Amino acid sequence: MRRWMSGLAGMAVAASLGCAVTVAKRSPWDVQQLAQLSDQLEQFKTLARLKAEEADELRRAKELLEQRLSATEASVGYDERGLVTRLVDRVLFDSGKAKLRRSASAVLDKVAHVLKDVPDQPVGVEGHTDNVPIKYSGWADNRALSLARANAVVEYLIQKHGIDPGRLIAVGYGEERPLASNETEEGRQKNRRVELVILPQASGRSYSDEAQRRAGGAGPYAK
Repeated sequence: MRRWMSGLAGMAVAASLGCAVTVAKRSPWDVQQLAQLSDQLEQFKTLARLKAEEADELRRAKELLEQRLSATEASVGYDERGLVTRLVDRVLFDSGKAKLRRSASAVLDKVAHVLKDVPDQPVGVEGHTDNVPIKYSGWADNRALSLARANAVVEYLIQKHGIDPGRLIAVGYGEERPLASNETEEGRQKNRRVELVILPQASGRSYSDEAQRRAGGAGPYAK
């Protein structure tokens, strides 16, 4: 299976390199196809690192998340970390706040049900912000706000849905990992987000160690 997936990944790389040369001449439909090919390549790279059982779990989780979450609520895909569910901040929080909005429960409940379907997988909960300095909200900086938001999501999953606390790892990255340019409001909006990452089992310990290092040695979701 790994050999088959490696072959597919190679084909995807070759195809993407060929397409990239002429992308400027292609129609919007062709560009969309190229983006889909890139997503498939990330999927192949991620799943190729996993045991067969874990790969099947992540595939099933992705299908369930895509069925239950609308495009306005979240995006779901693979990257080098694992299976990522990306929620923009306005779905969960008011501006500058770390208290979950009442409407956030509808989205987090859907995610929680899927997490229960893959009970053996560790889950990273990452907070991210734009680069606008904190002025009036009372947080020390964007990193503190992002960690508080990640903790709020973790606590909701534990208290409302009984997710095992040992599976959940909160980390705040602040403005360090933007998805888009912070020069535009659209880009800043994309950067303000929470990402829930279903991790490979082999990555859980190192991910948790990194989260604790960033938190100054505190527990994974301690305030």
